[in-house]
This record gives sequence, C-alpha cells and structure tokens, in this order.
Amino acid sequence: MRNTPDATSAPTTTDTATTAAPASTGPRPSAGWRVLAAMAVVLVLWASAFIAIRFVGDAISPGPLALGRQLVGTAVLVAFALIRRPPLPRGRTLALIALYGVLWFAGYTLVLNLAERHLDAGTAAMLVNIAPLLVALAAGAFLKEGFPRSLMIGMLVAFVGVVIIATGGIGAHSDPLGIALGILAAVLYALGVLVQKVALRTADALSATWVGCAIGAAVLLPFLPQAVGEFASAPAPAVWATVYLGVFPSAVAFLLWAYVLQRSPAGLTASATLAVPAIVVLLSWLLLGELPTLLGMVGGALCLIGVAISRRSPRHPKA
Repeated sequence: MRNTPDATSAPTTTDTATTAAPASTGPRPSAGWRVLAAMAVVLVLWASAFIAIRFVGDAISPGPLALGRQLVGTAVLVAFALIRRPPLPRGRTLALIALYGVLWFAGYTLVLNLAERHLDAGTAAMLVNIAPLLVALAAGAFLKEGFPRSLMIGMLVAFVGVVIIATGGIGAHSDPLGIALGILAAVLYALGVLVQKVALRTADALSATWVGCAIGAAVLLPFLPQAVGEFASAPAPAVWATVYLGVFPSAVAFLLWAYVLQRSPAGLTASATLAVPAIVVLLSWLLLGELPTLLGMVGGALCLIGVAISRRSPRHPKA
C-alpha cells in the first residue's frame, strides 16, 4: 500500500519521505501531529471566514467579495509557489484541479457569500456542515463504498435537523432563501472535496491549491468592473476583511487543507470540520452579537450528530 502518493509528484521536497513510508503501518504517518496541527488551524481559519463574510455585510456585494478574496489568495499562493517551485499539474490532473477550482474556489465562495446575506453566521456554518454526509453518499454511489446502516441513520438524523432549521430555526438575521443557498454551498463543498481528493493522488498540494485558486478567480472575473467600483468606495474595515479572507481562510487554510487531505481519507478529513459550527457560533456571539434561535441550534446539533453517526465505522466481532 502506498501511504505517500505525493512523493512522486513532489520529488524535490524530501528524499526521506519514500523511505519512511514503508515503516508506517497505521492510518496516520509518523508526522501525524503535523497533520492534526494543520487541521486545527484550518478549522479556526474557516470558522473565522463565516464571521468575516458577515462583518463585510452590505459594504461589498457577494460577487466582488468572492473575486477579491480569490485574487488575494491567488497572489499569496503564487508568491509561495515561486519560492518553492513545485511541479505543475498536467493532463487529467490539471483538468480535475480546474474542476474543483470552479466548484469550490468560485462556486462555493460565491454561494456562501450569498447565503450569509440571508443567514446568520452560525446557521450558515451548520448547514454547510452537512457536506461530510454528501461526501459519504457520493463515495457510496460513485466510488462503490456502499451504504452502511450508520450512513443511512446519520442521513435521516441530519435531514431532520435541516427540516427543523428550515421551519423554525431561522433567527432575526436569517430568512428562508438562505436555507437553500446554505444547502447548495454544502453540495459544492462536498463535490470540491471529492474531486480534490482524486486530483491530489498525482498532484503536489501547493500546485493543486494555487492553480485551483487561480482558476476560481478567473471564473469570477465577470465581477471585476463591479468590484473596482465597490472596493473604491467601501470602508477600510470591509476591504481589510476581504484581504484577510484571501490570505488566511483561502491561501493558508486551503493549502493546509490540501496537505491534510493528501495524507488522510476524504471522509475522515471532512468529518473534522464538524467542529467548525461550534467555533462559528461562539465567534458570532462574541464578535457580531448573532445567535441562531433555540430551534436553529437544535437543528444544527442534529445535523452534526447525523454526520457523526454516519462516519462511525461498523464494529466487527472479535475472533
């Protein structure tokens, strides 16, 4: 079994990676603490993105905000790539990276911005975090992983949670349109994870991230004329919030995410994002004074419980 699929795509990084791989017999390599630390940073940065988007508010429209975020992220990632000089993706790998660049960097970012015009940050995070369920469903249907009982039960629990949020969990800062947009964002997120996981089998993590981000920015270029006008008149805090979104939740977090995803199963990696809504709700309360309704929190908790149930591995009887 090959535990280091990136070793062939990035031979200049280290010569010891391929020799150390055979010694790893468990699901986590000897540098597992680095993977865990990287994932922890990703969770905090992605949680902060929900807050920053709400903070920008009406100062910058969803399209220009998405474009500005990805342009800043691309600039940071390209600068890093010029220093590291990773191999460029080609052929099928490049096509996969382009696809998840459109799905995740462009589509998800834009839809999330739209959703947070209609949802408080905490409710948006709860809805987006049904994505791990969708990853599991797609893996069962298209990657022939099957549909275990835990997945079916988890789906049902999470669906009940979404229904509760849609019918009674909408707070003062939310409206029903946001529910549909939040679910669409989750779908784009899940598709992005699945495509990215396949691409990272043969792509360097840095190359995959900067190329994907650049393609996402290119897709959003129709918003450029609007963005020029809005950023010129936007208050400085909103502009700096956009820069923050590009540097940290986009460039830094997505690069670390690729690093983790390249070394961990897609389902396990996606499941780690279950911690994001709790972080978002706390930050939203402290920084924005926003909280979902009681029913919203109950529905969100059911969504997370459903995802957790779905990710449980079946117990095999001892011999």
